[in-house]
Amino acid sequence: MERKRVNSSKIRSAGYDPKAQLLELEFSDGKILAYRGVSPEVHRQLMAAPSATSFFEDKIDESFPSTRLK
Repeated sequence: MERKRVNSSKIRSAGYDPKAQLLELEFSDGKILAYRGVSPEVHRQLMAAPSATSFFEDKIDESFPSTRLK
């Protein structure tokens, strides 16, 4: 999955598969997590948010099941 750079202190890049509703986030420490069940609208809001880190912490982190990829 191709990831796009994110202007964030905590998140380095984000990738999204709309068919699978799978969001991959690469963090500044090198960790990569995949979040399942993320709607295209939530992904759009993340990418447009003034603070991707705050949006992630408020709307994604505790709301969707995640799997560590790296």
